[in-house]
Amino acid sequence: MAAIATPIPARMRNLNRAEVCDVNFTEFVRAWQGEVRDRPADDEPVLPGSACTAADFLALFESQLVSRHLDLMARVLRKQDKVFYTIGSSGHEGNAMVARLTRHTDPAFLHYRSGGFMAERFRKLPGMDPVMDSALSFAASQDDPASGGRHKVWGSKPLWVLPQTSTIASHLPKALGTAMAVEQARRIGHSLPIPQDSIAICSFGDASSNHATAQTAFNTAAWTAYQKLPAPVLFVCEDNGIGISVKTPAGWIARNFQQRPDLDYFFADGLDLAAGYGAVQRAVEHCRRTRRPTFLHLKTTRIMGHAGTDFEIEWRSIEELVAVEATDPLLRSAAIAMESGLMDADEVMERYEAMRQRCFAAAAEADRKPKITSLAEVMRPLAPYTPDAVRAEAKRADYDERRLQVFGSEARLPERQAPKHLAIQINQALHDLLAKYPESLLFGEDVAQKGGVYTVTKGLHKAFGGRRVFNTLLDETIILGLAQGFANLGMLPIPEIQYLAYFHNACDQIRGEACSLQFFSNDQYRNPMVMRIASLGYQKGFGGHFHNDNSITALRDIPGLVVGCPSRGDDAATMLRTLAALARVDGRVCAFLEPIALYMTKDLYEAGDGGWLTAYPAPGEAMELGEGRVYGEGEDLLVLTFGNGVPMSLKAMRRIEAELGWKGRVFDLRWLVPLNDAAIVEQARRARRVLVVDEGRRAAGVGEGIITALVEAGLGDLPLRRVVGADTYTPLAGAALLVLPGEDDIVAAARELGQEATAPTPRPA
Repeated sequence: MAAIATPIPARMRNLNRAEVCDVNFTEFVRAWQGEVRDRPADDEPVLPGSACTAADFLALFESQLVSRHLDLMARVLRKQDKVFYTIGSSGHEGNAMVARLTRHTDPAFLHYRSGGFMAERFRKLPGMDPVMDSALSFAASQDDPASGGRHKVWGSKPLWVLPQTSTIASHLPKALGTAMAVEQARRIGHSLPIPQDSIAICSFGDASSNHATAQTAFNTAAWTAYQKLPAPVLFVCEDNGIGISVKTPAGWIARNFQQRPDLDYFFADGLDLAAGYGAVQRAVEHCRRTRRPTFLHLKTTRIMGHAGTDFEIEWRSIEELVAVEATDPLLRSAAIAMESGLMDADEVMERYEAMRQRCFAAAAEADRKPKITSLAEVMRPLAPYTPDAVRAEAKRADYDERRLQVFGSEARLPERQAPKHLAIQINQALHDLLAKYPESLLFGEDVAQKGGVYTVTKGLHKAFGGRRVFNTLLDETIILGLAQGFANLGMLPIPEIQYLAYFHNACDQIRGEACSLQFFSNDQYRNPMVMRIASLGYQKGFGGHFHNDNSITALRDIPGLVVGCPSRGDDAATMLRTLAALARVDGRVCAFLEPIALYMTKDLYEAGDGGWLTAYPAPGEAMELGEGRVYGEGEDLLVLTFGNGVPMSLKAMRRIEAELGWKGRVFDLRWLVPLNDAAIVEQARRARRVLVVDEGRRAAGVGEGIITALVEAGLGDLPLRRVVGADTYTPLAGAALLVLPGEDDIVAAARELGQEATAPTPRPA
């Protein structure tokens, strides 16, 4: 006989699934008729055989209620424009167990469904209110202690929760990096801001576990453990079986991770506090004791949809929705509360409704708080800059004894040597930085014993040892994840990305993670680093586009990033000192672009002239952020350029002056982000013609920013040309020079300018 389907009540077909889940809880509690046990003492198991005590359960249940009613409040007030974020935690409230069983000094990088975790972690420090803090964040209030009203984030400086936004696995590499930094600090004698046996916690969804960024973190964790190196990270995969609308195949997470070598797997039922607590406890204890990467597979569910705008009933069957909602972990927690004798139905409902009132009251108060009303306040924490302090730090030279140890003697100090080319002066400057900052670390592919692809890091491994100068696996994403982890714990990382083209593999680690941290934490957390990148073109066609990448736009588009590009050795040394000071003083993320084609360049105009060799600046010298370098004094033609364009333009200028009878200037920008608009305009006001030499691509380089600065300053009528790279990848061999600007192109552009009417006299400032 065929089974008869149970009819689904009309109210269950409600479009608003938050209302359905809310009513479900009340109906479930009122209808419960299970066996009631003798009430346990606080230190006794909440149910027989459970590792969760009654005291544990009562705290966890309250944290679950906090999380649930924040979600319900957000869904209601979104329609009144009082709440601006509705991605909720409903179904994931079991992650409160992870918070209870870890410490508030264990750095946490959280999935956006972490309301339960946060509510529970708030217990770790007295006087903190998870409801009010969350309400301020939901309301985008300026008083939000996490982000200052810039985004709804789970974050807290005192609780060591580093804020993430709607991350899709991009936080896993830096979480692993933070775990590895705990051990690295001990190895270099760095004092940690957290206990030495801390672990890093990183939660994410089952769908996110498939992301390439997640996989690189898992692979690196296993690679590290395989070598018996500590990596105490607790990966918490909150498996709800779905990613927005794409279902995860049943059993996929267990199949994919249960037997992975060197990634220790634990499973816990996050839908049942009594059943799941012991397994979570074992996973946490294992990670802390063994210092090995640990994968906690936490079973969860997702009710009320992905977010407030996700009307699941439009794309999932009502039968499926009802079945999912029946697994609501709060129903099981209510049953545990009543079965254990800790509460009866009335007491459960009293707590449930009291939490609702508390959340709505907090929301009403948060709505009255001021919001951000000025662009200046929006941007305030994005790119802090304290010039006097940075200048003082960059010029600080109080490490003479350590310098002598590193370089060997007074006679061997780099400033006492004959002028050298760019690669050697960068190398000397790196020796200086590692001597000056004992907390600094230099790492990347090939940087240690080999000394880098172009020997720029030669000798650093020998001088400072493998604890401070070391090779990584060949994965740019994890290199930049490690950098963030080291920075999180107070070290000064100097990661190397071997070529500019390789940076694009890992761009989001800087764009979405490192540079956003100060902004989304209201400058409470920082990721100071100096990222070195061998860059740009003109390498005689060797290696094609992967070794001649002129795409700088991806860097220029990242809010808060500082980008410097020297063209000669002395500039490189003074620029590196300022970049390190920006990182150390203001927490800035910095990129240092090293023109590969100029690494070994010695001559400028003729073979043997030594015109591109420079003396090493004494350690008390540093370059101001934004400060350019001017070559020449003429006013007939101004060339604005950077990197490889500088010596090229100087050679072209000699030809132009001879052919056209002009006197000109070449202005080396040196700093590409932020562009010094004022300096560009000042130079242009004293010129009759302007030529922009930009080896970036025509559609997206540096030149657009330069020209925009001139136009906005009212100089748009100046005769102007742009010599720029073509919109193509760089080919091999001599064809590369068809793509990139050349000396002849600069001279030809100057001839064109010579045909145009010019401003009669340079303009006053």
